[in-house]
Amino acid sequence: MLLIRVAAAAMACAFALRAEIPPAPRPAPEFTIRYADGNQVPLSAFKGKVVALTFIFTTCIHCQHASQAFSKLNTEYGPRGFQPVGVAINDMANLFVDDFMKNFGINYRVGFSPLAPVLEFLGISPMERYVVPQIVWIDRKGIIRSQTSPLTGDEQMRTEPYWRSMIETLLKEPVETTKKHAATHTSAKKTQQ
Repeated sequence: MLLIRVAAAAMACAFALRAEIPPAPRPAPEFTIRYADGNQVPLSAFKGKVVALTFIFTTCIHCQHASQAFSKLNTEYGPRGFQPVGVAINDMANLFVDDFMKNFGINYRVGFSPLAPVLEFLGISPMERYVVPQIVWIDRKGIIRSQTSPLTGDEQMRTEPYWRSMIETLLKEPVETTKKHAATHTSAKKTQQ
């Protein structure tokens, strides 16, 4: 009986540690992508594009396949405003990203990041297990619209048909233009006068 209580308490603790992913839609927090050449790019630099932000291990076969699929989608949808952004999070990823891109024919830049800021961005507790790739969809306004769960259960969100659907849906949404912003700003000035 004591063994059953201990097991039940352990399961309760495990569930308590399991954080739910933050709800979508929500504004994408700032995040910095580092590159092997020493450059660092903030996620906000991609605002205005539909972004598939993928957190990968360069050694993971599923991540390799996903990155190749996103390369194909980048060729097809990139001219319309789609931008895949890869971030390797395995140990010493900075040493592997260039070879990863070359060996798997990746046609977009793949950077790297330490794990702690990635887990914070994803809303995953450091105590929680997770699978890769983790994929976050961000619209042109910088709003997270969809995110894979830390573990499994959302396999359809990790497939090319889902990715195409997200790209097409988000690309159809109106783009805020600086012209529109300027017109609003001008009419606000006239109102104040």
